[in-house]
Amino acid sequence: MMSTLHATPTQAHTAAPASLPRYDIYQGIHKGLRAFMADTLTRVGRVDVFDTTDLARTIEQLQALLTLCAAHVKHENDFLHTAIQARLPAGASRTAADHVEHLHSIEALRAEASAILPAGNDDRMVRALRLYRHLALFVAENLQHMHIEETANNAALWAHYTDAELLDIHHRLLASVSPQEQLDVMRWIVPALMPVQRAGMLGAMKNEAPAEFFDAVIGVVRPHLDTRDWSKLASALGVPQQAGLAAFA
Repeated sequence: MMSTLHATPTQAHTAAPASLPRYDIYQGIHKGLRAFMADTLTRVGRVDVFDTTDLARTIEQLQALLTLCAAHVKHENDFLHTAIQARLPAGASRTAADHVEHLHSIEALRAEASAILPAGNDDRMVRALRLYRHLALFVAENLQHMHIEETANNAALWAHYTDAELLDIHHRLLASVSPQEQLDVMRWIVPALMPVQRAGMLGAMKNEAPAEFFDAVIGVVRPHLDTRDWSKLASALGVPQQAGLAAFA
């Protein structure tokens, strides 16, 4: 189901310095994906297979994660790999090959997840444990893959594109994503960011995006921020502390 992990520590850490002050097109979405993957893996591991409501909700979250992962592969193929290979032929070949493996794994995980609920009680625990282990391998593969993108692929992008060009690529990528998909992604990205990153991202959104969309994002993310983090964000954005409370209703 999975290709083996293939980067040595030396290879993984020599491509690009982590502190390089350049626009990092990968960081936000990858933080969100890591959070979504970790939460889903933990939830699958603790699911009550004899509680059909808990099992159905857990499988629903897993399917949502897999849908986002498949969409993320497409976005990177269409925009980032295309950009790299336009100025550095075969420069994204390694992560492009990983993407093929990931899509196969996504379909296999979907099938495994879909087969649990219809199974009898005696079979559910066996199937759920197998799904948990395969999902863990998928997450492990993706964690390494994202590191390679954030080092080797970023190094290629930074060597051949200005920050203004990278921002343009990112804006074109976002324009291809539906508002609902953006909301689904922001639910995971924003809580996963450092407070200063959170404030910067949503501050720009407040200034540039329609007010209705900004309010929708606040409503989506507020339930997933603790009191201290929300207080910092509301203060930085200049929004009322009560903003987004409807999301709790």
